[in-house]
Amino acid sequence: MGFTKFIYHNILGWEIEGDFDRSIKKSVLIIAPHTSNVDFLLSILARRILNVQINFVGKKELFKRPIGWYFKWMGGAPLNRNKAENKVQAIANVFAAHQEFRLAIAPEGTRKKVTSWKTGYYYIAITAKVPIISVRLDYKNKVMGISEAFYPTGDITVDELKLRAYYIGISGKVPAWS
Repeated sequence: MGFTKFIYHNILGWEIEGDFDRSIKKSVLIIAPHTSNVDFLLSILARRILNVQINFVGKKELFKRPIGWYFKWMGGAPLNRNKAENKVQAIANVFAAHQEFRLAIAPEGTRKKVTSWKTGYYYIAITAKVPIISVRLDYKNKVMGISEAFYPTGDITVDELKLRAYYIGISGKVPAWS
């Protein structure tokens, strides 16, 4: 872990503000702004430094041999992407099947500029009965911020305004898309 910290802090020049409440074993992590594949690398390094399990879901085909073991080791959980299946419920079922599961998801749903977030993250949290934790990647200041847990009320309009406030003034790797 010392080598990871050295790379993250000394070579890349990044800092981490905040931490995860270890008593919260299940949550949806919204990571924004998501403007580059570098976001994934920074997140993997931070996860190792903080020594916390962070998960993702991927199409079930990714979890087949020979590379499937790697995705599971990285915290992945297979998801059936059958068109007839309700994706929110399917992901809520993944939460139910694990003792500890922190789902990282980009609310924009893409690395491009968007005017609104996708709502899946919110309905996953509601259906799985888990809090939302905001994680911001501020490339301008080289700081990854981690918020306290937010428990959705069911009023997505009000809740999303509160969640988005955490990202005001934050610049992604591609600032024009932030």
